[in-house]
Amino acid sequence: MSRLQNKERHLIVQTNPRSPISEAFRSLRTNIDFSSVDEQTQVIMVTSSGPEEGKSTVIANLAVTYAQNHRKVLLIDADMRKPTVHRTFRLSNRGGLSSYLSHTDAIEDVIQLTNVEDLFVMTAGPIPPNPAEMLSSKSMANMIKALREQFDVILIDAPPILAVTDAQLLASNSDGVLMVIHSGKVKKDIANKAKEMLLRVNARILGVVLNNVKRKTSEEYYYYYYGN
Repeated sequence: MSRLQNKERHLIVQTNPRSPISEAFRSLRTNIDFSSVDEQTQVIMVTSSGPEEGKSTVIANLAVTYAQNHRKVLLIDADMRKPTVHRTFRLSNRGGLSSYLSHTDAIEDVIQLTNVEDLFVMTAGPIPPNPAEMLSSKSMANMIKALREQFDVILIDAPPILAVTDAQLLASNSDGVLMVIHSGKVKKDIANKAKEMLLRVNARILGVVLNNVKRKTSEEYYYYYYGN
């Protein structure tokens, strides 16, 4: 999986849909869909305990997987302090979430098409001085409410939970949270601390993606999903 952690992330579910990793992403999509039959899971936030755990790689491939399942998908880069989604999909970042929330751009001007059918992206936009204030604003809540009417699935790439308060703020506008944990890098107490911070804001944790897991029988790396 280290091959997928570079600045221009490979969308392996698009370039190699028959690979074991691509199949793992499809299984992840299915597990999320069946995580609860009684509660809505339309807006999903993806975060990690710290940086460089692969959350942006996971959410980008998951977004493609949902789109391949004939659903209209919007991927929002809400990591306004360290945005990466625009590089993954090779899109302009001149306007995006920050410029919409600062009333510089209209919503239709910050949603971009991708080369994946049914997949749209809202990049982070110019790095603002006050990301937390923007994410906790009424404009953010109203935006998500309006986008629910336009898209089948909304995926939010959030900053690491332990680094800043942004992920906790975003959790309040999400139907569920997916945590990405780097196997062998993140200690159990750190992962538990991240989980507790999400539970403090009543976040609905859908499960955990454990990545960079090295199988004993292969040199390849796989994603594993652990649901609640």
